[in-house]
Amino acid sequence: MNIATPSSAARPTTSRPTTPRAPGRPTLEEGAEIDGQLLDVALQEFLRHGYGGTSMTRIVKAAGISKTTLYSRYSSKEQLFRAIMVQQMDRALGATLVQLQISDTDLEKGLVAYADRSLDLSFQGSFLSVNRLIYSESHRFPELGIAAAERTQIGVGQIADFIVHCAAAQGRVPADPQAAAEAFILMLRGYYVNVMLTNRPVPRPARQDWIRRAVAAFIAGRDGW
Repeated sequence: MNIATPSSAARPTTSRPTTPRAPGRPTLEEGAEIDGQLLDVALQEFLRHGYGGTSMTRIVKAAGISKTTLYSRYSSKEQLFRAIMVQQMDRALGATLVQLQISDTDLEKGLVAYADRSLDLSFQGSFLSVNRLIYSESHRFPELGIAAAERTQIGVGQIADFIVHCAAAQGRVPADPQAAAEAFILMLRGYYVNVMLTNRPVPRPARQDWIRRAVAAFIAGRDGW
């Protein structure tokens, strides 16, 4: 997957043009608003036409901006898509961190909460749509896979930090928290991809049962990491 490493759920994804403004250099606030609206519009174009079928010219028309405005921010379609991925991560990041903080130094409880929230968000709205886009077109456009891998590393970093935090509370020093975190995130990804590609609904209680069993198995090997 690219597990969403979940502030709130993704915003509504209705395409809209950027807000007209007076001529002249935009303020920082206006610039941030333009960027946010531009990424929202670009996301809808990617989801509607696919990565291969979306052009910078199409995005310019849909956003109602000039090519100069677009290219001054994103020099290529690849850079624009990666910015969308970062935007998604920013929207999701706070929620997973909150889940880890809830359990403080309880590693198993924290990982269960994190996995539940991550998978919950990853099956929603634009998170799910973007993941489907990546899996359907990454064989033709390797840059999609690279962007997805970069997003995954954010989750790995979160989990590695939490493992270190919990170990320190017990007076332990984990041998390789990065490798353990990567194994955990890839475990979640395997589950997610299996469900997504088979397009089968999984009731949340069933998913939570899998999470509890998977985390318990992961924790059982803690002495090795």
